[in-house]
Amino acid sequence: MAGVQGSPESPVDKVAGKEQAFASFSVDAADEPAAKFALPVDSEHKAKAFKIFSFANPHMRTFHLSWTSFFTCFISTFAAAPLVPIIRDNLGLTRTDIGNAGIASVSGSIFSRLVMGTVCDLLGPRYGCAALLMLSATAVFCMAMVSSAAGYVAARFAIGFSLANFVSCQYWMSTMFNGEIIGLVNGAAAGWGNMGGGVTQLLMPLLYELIRGAGAPSFTAWRIAFFVPGWLHGLMGLLVLGLGQDLPDGNPGTLQENGDVAKDKFSKVLWCAITNYRTWIFFLLYGMSLGVELTTDNIIAEYFFDRFNLKLHTAGTIAATFGMANIVARPAGGLLSDLAARRFGMRGRLWNLCLLQTLGGVFCICLGRAATLPASVASMILFSAGAQAACGATFGIIPFISRRSLGVVSGISGAGGNFGSGLTQLLFFASPKHSTAAGITKMGVMIVLCTLPTALVHFPQWGSMFLPPAKNVERYSEEWYYGSQWTEEEKRIGLHTGSLRFAANSRLERGRRVPSLSTPSDSTSAHV
Repeated sequence: MAGVQGSPESPVDKVAGKEQAFASFSVDAADEPAAKFALPVDSEHKAKAFKIFSFANPHMRTFHLSWTSFFTCFISTFAAAPLVPIIRDNLGLTRTDIGNAGIASVSGSIFSRLVMGTVCDLLGPRYGCAALLMLSATAVFCMAMVSSAAGYVAARFAIGFSLANFVSCQYWMSTMFNGEIIGLVNGAAAGWGNMGGGVTQLLMPLLYELIRGAGAPSFTAWRIAFFVPGWLHGLMGLLVLGLGQDLPDGNPGTLQENGDVAKDKFSKVLWCAITNYRTWIFFLLYGMSLGVELTTDNIIAEYFFDRFNLKLHTAGTIAATFGMANIVARPAGGLLSDLAARRFGMRGRLWNLCLLQTLGGVFCICLGRAATLPASVASMILFSAGAQAACGATFGIIPFISRRSLGVVSGISGAGGNFGSGLTQLLFFASPKHSTAAGITKMGVMIVLCTLPTALVHFPQWGSMFLPPAKNVERYSEEWYYGSQWTEEEKRIGLHTGSLRFAANSRLERGRRVPSLSTPSDSTSAHV
């Protein structure tokens, strides 16, 4: 492994200029002192510590830009949900119209998340994130001008494209932070972003009441309220573009001009992702964690408003606790994934995900069957904790599926979340033949059943839930797994060297089978 360390005489340095563009590090940069970073880093210059109150560039600044931009997208995507009782009277919406709008709000980003994954792999997360924020701002402003059910559905569909920023968020974190803490970091970034779905349940009714109190008619006040999330989109787009950085060592344009990195081929990146069966299992799994969370964001306020005859603000406040749980639940799921990996390796991460998601499904069933307000609220909170923790646990595993195609794998998995939401809304909440309570119960059963394929996820070098890793460690090593995603010709010219470094840093996924590992010569010790 001498070549992986990037020593002055190694072959790695001779082929550094041909490394893929978004390998999350520059091989030549390994010669620079790691002390230039405020946080301790590994051989890929990924941070090995997570200091939440720090804004150190590039790692922690990227973290804060990432989660706040995703937070903004969640606010706008679900801004209509707590105002549905007002909007439906203004536009004459039927239950079918409301159901179709909910499906539309999450369906658009099925495609946009797939595109964003490719953009991240080939161009980088910064441009993708900023462009989508500013383009979707137009759709948010258009919501103030809708005058029909069709216009309402179309506007929510267009705004929903912004949820693709989830992919850039998770990709960005995976290029900036070491695998030993990636569960926690991905969980915190996405969880705090998802928290926007809870904040908007409070924010939009508050804005509506303030605007109406200032003298605006009821049917005008809700329209004016949408200008706030619209302006937030534009502001965050400019901040990401001006302050963000794609990789620890700089932005791709500069690195390419210096010959430090080269672009990978789209066809190779895509093929590597879609031919890995684990990608599609996580497409399904994420549909039953994030997907049901998005569905619940769309229906929960109206559910409490109608079933328990609550005031709009009260129903919104209760519904907000579902999304607000993300501030703790999703990071906790990621942290549990990291802790399980330290003892049991990847097998611990898989068990953690399966248990959390199954518990979320069980409490979803309880929510649908609860007959009193206290029981419903308690079940909702526990359901929220399980589903959101499962989201965090999921993205504690996804960065290890493919290093070469991290963006596309993240995009497909993320699209699974939106597909799951659209599917559950179509099956259980778009038609009057199901009561909302019955739909929630059936959705819970679906979660439990669709979590079972977690047992099929197997990594030869680490094992699976029920099967141990391959006995021939030398043959089925981390270097073999990640190196197999490159052709012999690509290996000959050194394009796989980034994957080899990632492989060396991912050996901790063996768990206690590896009591100690040598630290790459150009990394610093971790501390928190």
